[in-house]
Amino acid sequence: MKARLNSNWLKIIAIIAMTIDHIAWLIFPGYPREALPVLMHIIGRITCPIMCYFIAEGYHHTRDVGKYTRRLFVFAIISHFAYIFFSADFVDWKSFIPFYYGGILNQTSVMWPLAWGLVMLRVAHSEKISDAGKAILIILICLVTFPGDWSCIASLCILAFGTNRGNFKKQMLWMVFYVALYAAVYFIALDRVYGLIQMAVILAIPIIGLYNGQRGMSAKANKILKWAFYIYYPLHLFIIGLIQYV
Repeated sequence: MKARLNSNWLKIIAIIAMTIDHIAWLIFPGYPREALPVLMHIIGRITCPIMCYFIAEGYHHTRDVGKYTRRLFVFAIISHFAYIFFSADFVDWKSFIPFYYGGILNQTSVMWPLAWGLVMLRVAHSEKISDAGKAILIILICLVTFPGDWSCIASLCILAFGTNRGNFKKQMLWMVFYVALYAAVYFIALDRVYGLIQMAVILAIPIIGLYNGQRGMSAKANKILKWAFYIYYPLHLFIIGLIQYV
């Protein structure tokens, strides 16, 4: 299949899939087995691989990786509050404090492991850190990101995409392997059916395969969409959370 979609179009596909997934959590809370919510959540599995892929791509294309990293962490902090407010586990302002009510998983948004995934990739490519030091730091990042949405798996996918750039088959195989680990934890700790649903990330593979290596059509559109993508994530979570609250 000939690659013909730029990164902006792929990101738009990702946020549409994400919105469908999050609307499903609003309309069908819990882990329902009906066909419609299951289908909506399956569609939503497309999002995370695309987000991870383009953070890895961003690492190779950015002019200032430090600035890029700081921007991701700023939005991770903003998104934390929107994510918790959106969450069905939201009780009161104390819910914003990780682990306050005894939970371990899903204590913050996916932006947290995504931001740390960029750090992980920077560590892997660093010439100043020994191999042993890299291994230790990657393990520590896994521990730090474990409580977030998509856990350390999102970070590891960014690492796999970034370190295997140019080898699409290897990138996707590593992604499927890491998500299989996540699905196993989900299967055991949260819900069996929804653990299996996580493996629907394979639907993202042919979509990512359409990437033509281009960012977009014009510099102006690229700049507008860049900030739109950042803002949309916490904004739509806050809106859905507000609907639930009201």
